[in-house]
Amino acid sequence: MFRYVMKRIGLMLITFIILVFIMFVLMKMLPDAYEPPFGTDPNQWEAVRVREGYDKPILVQFGMWIKNIFSPELDIHGAQLGRWGYSFYENRDVGKVLATRIPETVKINLVPFLISIPLGITLGIVAALKKNKPTDHIISFFVVLFISVPSFVIAVLLQYLFVYKWQILDHAFVLPASQAAGNLWGSISSRILPTIVLSTGTVAGWTRTLRAELTEVITSEFMLLAKSKGLSTRQVTIRHAVRNAFVPFAPSIIGGFVALMGGSLVIEQVFRVPGIGGVYLRAFGNRDIPLIMVVMMFYTFIGLLTSIVGDISYGFIDPRIKMGAGKSE
Repeated sequence: MFRYVMKRIGLMLITFIILVFIMFVLMKMLPDAYEPPFGTDPNQWEAVRVREGYDKPILVQFGMWIKNIFSPELDIHGAQLGRWGYSFYENRDVGKVLATRIPETVKINLVPFLISIPLGITLGIVAALKKNKPTDHIISFFVVLFISVPSFVIAVLLQYLFVYKWQILDHAFVLPASQAAGNLWGSISSRILPTIVLSTGTVAGWTRTLRAELTEVITSEFMLLAKSKGLSTRQVTIRHAVRNAFVPFAPSIIGGFVALMGGSLVIEQVFRVPGIGGVYLRAFGNRDIPLIMVVMMFYTFIGLLTSIVGDISYGFIDPRIKMGAGKSE
């Protein structure tokens, strides 16, 4: 098991380095990649240009960029230069920009994730046990609806209905920290709509997955054997069906917890959440290449880490699964 985990981590790091190099090359091939932003201090731009090696080949630039990450921050000609690169639009190290945005992204996504777990599991089990009955049809209808309709459409519709038409809620957007201080209800109510929107898609996806897995397990031969031995439907479902259906389903929950930090680019922008999504889209609009690079690196790492955590979790969920054992002779 340990050998398999270390092998997967090593492959993940190799993949990560290759992807980062490809992203770096593509960013440097943009037409205005070496043009100073409007209003930039010439001395500060010159310091960045020298440190990043903008007049050198791309491969040399990549090596200098990696070296700067592991070197202490420098102060050249009075310009503070960050480890991960300097954002002239944010006026600070891009690593610090990302570090201040991650907590907001996790905060807005944590509650929907925790809500989605019991709802997705419950609805999936009910739909499987009531297969081809009215209850199953109703649940399946809403599952298909929330999977098919883009989340930003649901977000805008809820904003229009609950805030502007029915006036049930006072805020269509998440209150910033300056306004939320001393306004507990305003802070909570402003997060109701994004919580609903972020929960619907996750609940629908998990409901569909668990329903499919549980339906397959219920119709298997060992379930018929358990019933023939005198076990009730409740006992068979709890002891055998749900337990076996959770083996392929549980890794998505574990991986989803890791993916929390990735957040939702579009929903954060719709509700004006000061998280990673907003700064990522704004960086593209401003052609802020250092910030784009560090955010893409972050999303790439989260995606790879989510995948490896989900795969490794199989061995912990079901000890019968031997990770990396290969085929028996």
